[in-house]
Amino acid sequence: MSDTKDEHTQEKSGCYCGEKRKLGTPEYQCSSCATWFHGPCLDIQAEPGLPFMISYQFLCKKCSGIGHETFQKRQATFLQICQMTLANLIFDAQTSGSDKTMFSRDKDIIPYIDKNWEQLTTMQRRVKVTWHTTIYKTMMKETDVFLYKEDTPGDSYFGLVNQDLTKVGPVSDAARITAQPSQSLKTPSMPLETGPGKRTSKRKAPVDNQQTTSLKQKKNDSSTSLKLPAHGYPLEHPFNKDSYRYILAETDPHAPNRQAFDESVEWAGKPIPGYLYRCLLGSDVLLALHDRAPQLKVSEDRKSVTGEKGYSMIRASHGNLQAPCGYDKFSYSWRSRKGTAFHQSRGHHYHNGGYGEGDVLGFYISLPQPADSKMLLPQTHKDRVSCLK
Repeated sequence: MSDTKDEHTQEKSGCYCGEKRKLGTPEYQCSSCATWFHGPCLDIQAEPGLPFMISYQFLCKKCSGIGHETFQKRQATFLQICQMTLANLIFDAQTSGSDKTMFSRDKDIIPYIDKNWEQLTTMQRRVKVTWHTTIYKTMMKETDVFLYKEDTPGDSYFGLVNQDLTKVGPVSDAARITAQPSQSLKTPSMPLETGPGKRTSKRKAPVDNQQTTSLKQKKNDSSTSLKLPAHGYPLEHPFNKDSYRYILAETDPHAPNRQAFDESVEWAGKPIPGYLYRCLLGSDVLLALHDRAPQLKVSEDRKSVTGEKGYSMIRASHGNLQAPCGYDKFSYSWRSRKGTAFHQSRGHHYHNGGYGEGDVLGFYISLPQPADSKMLLPQTHKDRVSCLK
């Protein structure tokens, strides 16, 4: 008899209408009694939201104390944005009959957040695409919430650790935050005995606090050990607050007076001169992260780029061309087979029959004087001795 009553109560309890939850539709959970209510059954004036919302505070009529519901939308963190996004993607996959639980960061997660930004958070929409990297770092850091896998290099997939979509809500999220270990919480210690003839002993950190600290350190270690791409460059090119960009550098082996600088005591504690370093010259030709349009998306291996917002450009890390001599304006070539000279990819015939081994080739270099003398560089008197009369 009691089992039948409990089952009947479980089906009828909850929303004012007495019906069960309807996953995939906007629902609101009371922050006090943790009861779920259907959006159309409430009298609150809330903006049209997405299913599986987390960042809000809602009180039903019974818990508000004023006879009607109260609703307040809060600014969602990037962690909450990722949770809501993955929950909606999982539900959409289940609705279409797919068992897909892992989703691509660039193909699924980022486009969904970009499309539903205003419904996911009250945060102002980001103009720069640096928030893509923030999303990636957040999901890599919170290993207790998100799953991660990478089948192919440069294509990251993420999912939820808890696949039960009925648990996605503000109450469960608040319980997760409360359950996290914190260094600021300490176990109260026993009062020390003080007085005449009694020595005051030093306080020692409680054992529970030491365990909490070790757990925190392990979590930080897992978050900082992010996987770098094969080329070793950081995924996000650094900029400072004045929009100055930084370029990776390496020691210049041909820098003059390098040994004198290393042995000098006067330079101790002073900035290193710039002439001792040069731009890093990698062995592989990759797409440049700092010489590109900001709307372009570069893959993690920096060998492919995609864009969808009009005409834009990107440069490579190397300026050399895989082309024969005579391809550009900085080189000349003379073809031995037919005696044709090439410059700027244009050929000019100069000799019949070509040339072969043992032939002597002569080249004439002409540097004509310009007709306008103003085109000549003026004479410089730098580092010259001058006499005044």
